[in-house]
Amino acid sequence: MLFPVLSNAEETKSDGGKIDIPHIVLEHLSDSYEWHIATYEGKHIGIPLPVIVRSDNTGEWYCGTAHNLPERFFFNEEHHGKIYERLADGSVVRPIDLSITKAVAQIWIVVAVLVIVFLSCARWYKRHDEKSAAPSGFVGMMEMLVMTIHDDLVKSSIGEKHYKPYAPYLLTVFFFIFTSNLVGLIPVFPGGANVTGNINVTLFLAVCTMLVVNLFGNKEYWKEIFWPEVPLFLKAYPVPLIPVIEFFGLFTKPFALMVRLFANMMAGHAVILSFTCVIFLGWSMGVGYGVGLNTFSVVMLLFMNCLELLVAFVQAYVFTLLSAVFIGLAHQEHSH
Repeated sequence: MLFPVLSNAEETKSDGGKIDIPHIVLEHLSDSYEWHIATYEGKHIGIPLPVIVRSDNTGEWYCGTAHNLPERFFFNEEHHGKIYERLADGSVVRPIDLSITKAVAQIWIVVAVLVIVFLSCARWYKRHDEKSAAPSGFVGMMEMLVMTIHDDLVKSSIGEKHYKPYAPYLLTVFFFIFTSNLVGLIPVFPGGANVTGNINVTLFLAVCTMLVVNLFGNKEYWKEIFWPEVPLFLKAYPVPLIPVIEFFGLFTKPFALMVRLFANMMAGHAVILSFTCVIFLGWSMGVGYGVGLNTFSVVMLLFMNCLELLVAFVQAYVFTLLSAVFIGLAHQEHSH
């Protein structure tokens, strides 16, 4: 089964007849080449996404869907269902894969939502004079959120002297993570994809922050890394202890950004999926267990979804805050 679904309890059972909850959770947290919507009478209803791969055997590009791949391509379950190619000599290779997966499609949806929201807010400000009318409703809420991140987070963390070039980037990062987290909590299309729980997405965001910090850091920032104001034996003799530690810090700080966002968002989705699986597990054990476990699962699902709404904002805020702090450290002034 290429695209497992939670609504079909029969397909979630292992060989022993029991529901394999870890397998179901991991399958739903992983990316896929189809956007599954529902299962009706054993048939999967979903949106096929474009599959774009380049054959290592012939050098030709294939464009289509996951349901009509040529025979030489197959989904390797040992590598999270990714597309692999079987060559003429029997060897198996990973072809160049530019497919529009579920995570990629979800990112495009998030971008479209952000563009619509901010263009509509910009249109309001274009029609109204700033001094004659104050925004209210949704526009007022967005202004409050933007000014909170801009003034209380970006400006205070970086400093009034250097914050302006970095404010657009940090605001974009915050709203992208926040919107992705919210859309990921929607259980049906066009939501449900765990974008910020994908290590590739959080890696890209962390690398962007690392580049912004290190490419635009001032000379005082690099001096504190390679020649800090510490005793000579700590920075030069017999080994440059502090410079080595500071140099590794260039990579450990973005690594912490990547892992923190990835682990928190993946864990939240995993817990929600696990409580959903408990519903099927309870009914498979009998009516008594089904009623009791269903009541417990529903209460916990409501609690976890409310908690994830808070986590969606907190994780976006923390990622942006730490990025702003790192940028601010790269623009420190010389201290006497």
